[in-house]
Amino acid sequence: MKTVESKLLLGAHLSTAGGFENALYDGQKIGCTAVQIFTHSNRQWHIKPITQNEIARFAAAKKETGIDCLVVHASYLINLASAKEEQRALSLKTVVKELERCEQLDIAYLVLHPGSYVEGTEDSGIHHLIAGLTAALEQVPGTTMILLENMAGQGSSIGRRLEQLAFIRSQTKQNSRIGVCVDTCHLFAAGYDISTPETYEQFWNEFDATVGLKHLRALHLNDSKNICGSHVDRHAHIGEGKMGLGAFELLMNDPRFFAIPKILETPKEKDLADDIKNLAVLKGLMSEKTKNLLK
Repeated sequence: MKTVESKLLLGAHLSTAGGFENALYDGQKIGCTAVQIFTHSNRQWHIKPITQNEIARFAAAKKETGIDCLVVHASYLINLASAKEEQRALSLKTVVKELERCEQLDIAYLVLHPGSYVEGTEDSGIHHLIAGLTAALEQVPGTTMILLENMAGQGSSIGRRLEQLAFIRSQTKQNSRIGVCVDTCHLFAAGYDISTPETYEQFWNEFDATVGLKHLRALHLNDSKNICGSHVDRHAHIGEGKMGLGAFELLMNDPRFFAIPKILETPKEKDLADDIKNLAVLKGLMSEKTKNLLK
């Protein structure tokens, strides 16, 4: 495999309190080269329009900080797979607004939880999800991609298995704008152990055969508080959970993922201290060969 110099794309989910641009300035302070944000309160349906002034300030901050690898995480309230028509309609309206905001802010990726079927069936939930994704992309032309995030498999959630993600993507119209975001905690909780070189390669071979590595556009790097296959989504600091450091060392030194943004969603207790600690741990896992390639 021919290797070329690349840029380390590593960062964290950061707050936009006081302005979208503040996430980029905080990211610059702690050495991020990629940043994930919410563009509005992730626990409210109401979304205020973005002003031209906000767009201009954000664009200026991108130029000033050099952080132009950006990801938005969609609201946790969205559930396009719901058995309830009213909730699906409200979710679709919100996904459309999320996509419009990404286009306004020139952000390439919108990470979305596939949702849960609750009172319906898995098949009906997947059908509703595909219909919602198709409708949202039709309503918002542009280049922003929706990244389906793999889930831990708790309750009636959709997206635990790679086969589900692949099917949803294949059946969505305009699926050139559908990609995948892999969350390591969710992966481990779902029963995929990538902590050894053997299981790591086995998983990514399966991912490539089922989903396609070309459709992987982001990684969420989180350790797991619970054991492999627990189906419980509880994030832990890097190396302080049940996964250990092995999986993260493999990911940080895998040239297939040098150009993929790697985002921390680890617990935060105070300011940026936890992000600084976790970023340092991840960077410390990089080999000298990797460091030399990632200039």
